[in-house]
Amino acid sequence: MPLRLTLKPRERVIIGGAVVRNGDARSEFLIENETPVLRETDILSPKEVRTACDRIYLALQLMYVDPQNKERYEGMFLQLVGEVRQAAPSCSDLLQETVNLARAGRLYQALKKAQMLRERERELMNHVS
Repeated sequence: MPLRLTLKPRERVIIGGAVVRNGDARSEFLIENETPVLRETDILSPKEVRTACDRIYLALQLMYVDPQNKERYEGMFLQLVGEVRQAAPSCSDLLQETVNLARAGRLYQALKKAQMLRERERELMNHVS
């Protein structure tokens, strides 16, 4: 079953490693094969990375959109997970779920879990401040 993708005017999306920007009108696409797709709201650019959990998300994002270099990014991802697990043991469950999804090849779902991890990190940081 194809993925129906509706883009707002000037919205960006990554489709199979290519960054696509929509024109001035709303557009609809059908993606008819298995390929990585990330909407603009889910894309984290390297210059926006501020925290350890952002780095985890970015490593997963790169694994997802650049499968040819997945092993390279996977090493970074696992190292970062270990560092965050040591620094914030309360995040261990979310970290493990993220790792399990990534190891199962369910990278889009792992990204969604990593987004939850980023939100949890923000909550923890707000309590410290």
